Amino acid sequence: MAERPPRPTGERLRIGSPTLDVRGLNVYYGASHALQGVDLVLDSGIIAVVGRNGMGKTTLCKAIMGMVPVSSGSITFMGEQLVGKTPSQIAQLGIGYVPQGRRLWRSLTVDEHLRMVGAGKRGAWTIDRVYATFPRLAERKGNGGGQLSGGEQQMLAIARALLVNPKLLVMDEPTEGLAPVIVNLVEDILLRIGEEEGIDVLVIEQNIGVATTVAERVGIMVNGRVNRIIESGQLAADRDLQQRLLGVGRHSEDDGLRQAGGPGEAAAAPAAAAASAPGGVQKIYMSNPVLPTRWSRPAPVHQIIQSARTVTGPAAAPQGARAELRALASPGEQVVIVAGTLDTKAAELRFIRDIIRDAGLAVRIADLSTTGRHSGAEIPSHQIAAFHPRGASGVFSSDRGEAVAGMRLAFERWITRQSGIVGIIGAGGSGGTAMVAPAMRVLPIGVPKILVSTIASGDVGAYVGPSDIMMMHSVADVQGLNSITRQVLANAANALVGMVRARRDAAPAAAGDGLPAIALTMFGVTTTCVRQIAAALEKDFDCLVFHATGIGGQSMEKLVDSRLVQGVIDVTTTEVCDMLVGGIFPATDDRLGAFARTRMPYVGSCGALDMVNFGAFETVPEKFRGRNLYRHNPQITLMRTTAEENTAMGRWIGERLNRMEGPVRFFLPTGGVSALDAPGQPFHDPAADAALFRALEATVRQTATRQLIRLPLNINDPGFAAEMVKAFRALHGDGRPQRRARGR
Repeated sequence: MAERPPRPTGERLRIGSPTLDVRGLNVYYGASHALQGVDLVLDSGIIAVVGRNGMGKTTLCKAIMGMVPVSSGSITFMGEQLVGKTPSQIAQLGIGYVPQGRRLWRSLTVDEHLRMVGAGKRGAWTIDRVYATFPRLAERKGNGGGQLSGGEQQMLAIARALLVNPKLLVMDEPTEGLAPVIVNLVEDILLRIGEEEGIDVLVIEQNIGVATTVAERVGIMVNGRVNRIIESGQLAADRDLQQRLLGVGRHSEDDGLRQAGGPGEAAAAPAAAAASAPGGVQKIYMSNPVLPTRWSRPAPVHQIIQSARTVTGPAAAPQGARAELRALASPGEQVVIVAGTLDTKAAELRFIRDIIRDAGLAVRIADLSTTGRHSGAEIPSHQIAAFHPRGASGVFSSDRGEAVAGMRLAFERWITRQSGIVGIIGAGGSGGTAMVAPAMRVLPIGVPKILVSTIASGDVGAYVGPSDIMMMHSVADVQGLNSITRQVLANAANALVGMVRARRDAAPAAAGDGLPAIALTMFGVTTTCVRQIAAALEKDFDCLVFHATGIGGQSMEKLVDSRLVQGVIDVTTTEVCDMLVGGIFPATDDRLGAFARTRMPYVGSCGALDMVNFGAFETVPEKFRGRNLYRHNPQITLMRTTAEENTAMGRWIGERLNRMEGPVRFFLPTGGVSALDAPGQPFHDPAADAALFRALEATVRQTATRQLIRLPLNINDPGFAAEMVKAFRALHGDGRPQRRARGR
């Protein structure tokens, strides 16, 4: 058989709304939650969605086509909302549907099927063109649907959808039950439709080979959600990921099950939730407290009883609160959020809202009150509380500390599911600040965030974190409007208005002008390396350099999570030293976590893993006074790490590298990990460095995509920087978007 031409890279460029945009989609069948907040975007081209049986793939297709009722969320097609439209109205907009099982009439001939759909239609696809494209259908035009083979039925189902002259084609399991030779034929048809005809395609498929052949990106559905979207080449090459999420080749582990808490629990929880009465208490018993195998014995009764969980039903929240997951704004609408507790700060929050509204911006108040009483807010507290993992009962508690913590979590989870937020402002004391700040940190860098707080004049690092929150001291307590609070709150509201307007006005001018941004991490002792890398890449990339002082690494990974950078060269991972040994510039335990979450290609190194940072010399802890110390400047003292500490760091970093599913290139400079680690310098210690490298090599599970690269160079040598640049370009190219090829 002739070799299949390679699938072109890149995508057709589309200006405006994406072809298909699914946001926070929830669909129920009775009490069964089939789609649980599905998010999926198809800008153009072909995207595939794969998953095991029962994950919600067909329900997603039916929801798009208006064939099942949508509980909440939005589905837009080229900017137009589909939720609430009938299937015929959706088809008339330009969406063709190839259902699972073909759904043909056995008694109608091929020609009658086509004429029923194509009669009176105008467009590129006509019945004559269908017969020219599918010669086999022309030969069988007088045969009934029940007389066709599986492949012929599939051709007819596709042809029937093409006669709608669609802009989007939704195909549910197009290769199900077909022979391999027919599968190849269907693949060719899909590629031709997507590449030559310019029709965008959503393919629902269980065959990973088909999905990765026809699509550039593949979404993986797990338990009613799109767990992740991954490049097709990466999925095709990653057998372990296929096994974990799709059950290919072995009994798979269900990520969703693990997140739910364990075997048996995931299945028991929905039933318990459905059966529990408001305010009631129930025991949840799991027949298999431990994941069973074929050799497992039945669990003893006492073990089942001991592992039972107690579940308390919702308290006095309104009955409809649990299911009221309304969209924040209509598709395309942009809104400002005013967040705070209306039960104690109503006058102040409405004062802010009125200023923003008078400036001509759409604005909503999000009530974070924990009393559960009605407040008249556009976004009531019970609607936000519904996003707590335990529902309203996790928020509306008689314990104030528990209630504040519950609302903080619910608001953070609520805001991650919203779209169209162009700015957020909050006002309050310590409790209000604690509830609003985490949600602000979730929003992307650049979205204006202002928090007026009574505690803004102190150390606000715990509230701001790696985000770009602007905190403003309220001067007087946020308790009533007076001559001071009116000025402060008005300044904050008008500042937010100015930020939102400036960002909105600058967006059209900035679109497409700048170079793609990439992030680099640097310390004083790795400056030479980073400068060489930046000089080599600055013509093609906007190089953002982050000082590896703890918050610098967090800020860099915040941009990765926000998709505001397209690549990273993490030269300097020194913050791990301070975290594990006790320095003043520590990373958090989530260091390197953004790359596991986003699957962004990762290029990194061991920069400055030879040192721990302390303050002035006299502040060095007594237990370290006998160590190799170096006075970097009057305010900073460095301590050389030992072989034992390096071993621990190597294991810690190696475990995080193993969690990354994107390509990994991690460089080991055996000639020294910093300027102070070069031969003849104060921290030169080959034995300690060797312990670091051995631990990394023993921990990291190296594959074709996850590699450790040893270089006999110091990290600041020109050759080392050149090799990191070479690896980065191999993964990212020159950074310029490529147009999708039109021919094959």
